[in-house]
Amino acid sequence: MLSNELLSILVCPEDRTPLDLADDVLLAAVNRAIAARQLKNKGGEFVVEPLAAALVRQDRCVLYPIVDRIPILLLDAGIEIEQLDLPTAANGK
Repeated sequence: MLSNELLSILVCPEDRTPLDLADDVLLAAVNRAIAARQLKNKGGEFVVEPLAAALVRQDRCVLYPIVDRIPILLLDAGIEIEQLDLPTAANGK
């Protein structure tokens, strides 16, 4: 996927918070919401393609898709995690 070296320098374009790879639980929740057409990105568009991988801000508030092994670190591509119905342990709150 992404090398540890690359992952160590990637940050959120909005607030420069470090990013981590999203875990399987978060990706599953994201993909359920995408399938149900319930997930919008910060640009206001519905996310329609399931995600095989993503980066999540360390505060677990925003997720950025990885498409064809390329992180999409654009503000409008960010997905606010609060849109998801996550168990407390999964969303870090």
